[in-house]
Amino acid sequence: MKKIFSWVFMGAVLFTGCAKDLNLKPLNSNIADVQYATPLGYKQVLAKVYGSYSLVSSTGVGNSDVNVPGITDAGTTDFLRAYWNLQELTTDEAKCAWNDANLQSYHNFNWTSSNIFINALYSRCLFSITICNEFIRESTDEKLASRGIGGKDADDIKHYRAEARFVRAFQYWVLMDLFGRPPFVTDQDPIGKFIPKQISRAELFAYIETELKAIDGELVPPRGNEYGRADQAAAWALLARMYLNAEIYTGTAHYADAITYATRVINAGYVLMPHYKNLFMADNNVNNTEMILPITYDATHSQNYGGTTFLICSGHGTNVADNAKAGIPGGGWSGNRATKNLPQAFGDYSGNADKRAMFGLGSLEINDVLNFNAGLGVTKFNNVNSDGTTPYSPNGVLVNVDFPLFRLAEMYLIYIETVKRNGGGSEATALEYFNRLRARAYENDNGKVTSFSLEDVFNERQRELYWEGFRRTDLVRFNRFTSGSYLWPWKAGVAGGAGADAHYNVFPIPSSEIISNTNLVQNANY
Repeated sequence: MKKIFSWVFMGAVLFTGCAKDLNLKPLNSNIADVQYATPLGYKQVLAKVYGSYSLVSSTGVGNSDVNVPGITDAGTTDFLRAYWNLQELTTDEAKCAWNDANLQSYHNFNWTSSNIFINALYSRCLFSITICNEFIRESTDEKLASRGIGGKDADDIKHYRAEARFVRAFQYWVLMDLFGRPPFVTDQDPIGKFIPKQISRAELFAYIETELKAIDGELVPPRGNEYGRADQAAAWALLARMYLNAEIYTGTAHYADAITYATRVINAGYVLMPHYKNLFMADNNVNNTEMILPITYDATHSQNYGGTTFLICSGHGTNVADNAKAGIPGGGWSGNRATKNLPQAFGDYSGNADKRAMFGLGSLEINDVLNFNAGLGVTKFNNVNSDGTTPYSPNGVLVNVDFPLFRLAEMYLIYIETVKRNGGGSEATALEYFNRLRARAYENDNGKVTSFSLEDVFNERQRELYWEGFRRTDLVRFNRFTSGSYLWPWKAGVAGGAGADAHYNVFPIPSSEIISNTNLVQNANY
């Protein structure tokens, strides 16, 4: 069983309502002055802040706190599932065989502003921001003093407040990366009937940067927080990731800043896990020296058909023995498979050499997108413990695997890439980090290199980070997402792949939002 804040969220205040209104107060009988009357009450709501990632509903797996017209499966509104679909199904790393026009539009590069799954992620992010704003308003020094909370309790709550600001910054980063210019509201805006204004991508970049730097002294030191909660290293890691992509967001490169913040994380005491596969197993919350910040999942207490349950079950098919081996004897949804570009990035994709190559049943070629057996299954995530035992699942489908939002390997790769992009740093150090990843991947010295290029970095990022939600952002940064110079099977709906219009580099703001908020202007060509 995973422990998330000792499960204080079990008594947390339940938020409902429309995620589209960024300033809704929680609509429940447990009014703020009651819920926030004690330090425990604050921690319960902090758990809800983090739970906005992995809990699709306050009332069970069949419902969702995010209401999107056309969606009846609450699991599809889970943050990770919605985010993964946009970041992976649009790329060379994954295709989906489910015959749903909304999902097929990702491969075809013909999605529109009415796509319900794009709306699902957009709404989930705004829902999370709403919860964060409410918590931040209720945890000011003035509010704590009015409730008689002081001393160590007040100090703890200040840490909680900084964490809520981090989660809000992360969700705004997601919106900036995927949608460019979303509506923008903070705790400083009025509550009630308020129409959010739109913020430009560059302005939002500056806001997130300022927020993350402002909370640095209020977050606990690296590796000093409860598992599943953000610390200083999480904020540094988000800054490093954001600076790596700054030229896309603002038109101005920040590679030297990316090196600075990646180095801070690298020097904070994290260590690569000895075995790559253990990063994605059911007990990856135990003695994980590489994890900076996860989204936590538990088959018993945070039941959700999104998240890692979705990643594992959709990557396996109907083979009973194969599913049991993956720790999902009742699962195996088929659907998601790798295009041949992903396994071929390893050369030998058997896993005998590079242990990161973890592929299952299916064919290498995809002659029919709707064929569940076309494309190799991906077995990277498994609901099995590192000792080979299978954890409890109430139905053999729900899993216990945490998802790494940030881990040390990414920070190595950021440093490596920024050195190759002339952002400063040391070539020798970059080579050392590159070979650390290769040595862990091969579990010997056979993968080590004496030099590497920016193209090698591009390929190494895929081998290290595949199916972790990075690929679309990487392809955009390398100018290969819509370009006709880099292809994969069924890109833009063509069997051999084709280029697409550049406006697909960002997603549309949902049409329902454009209608309801007159301050919003749609992204170009949608």
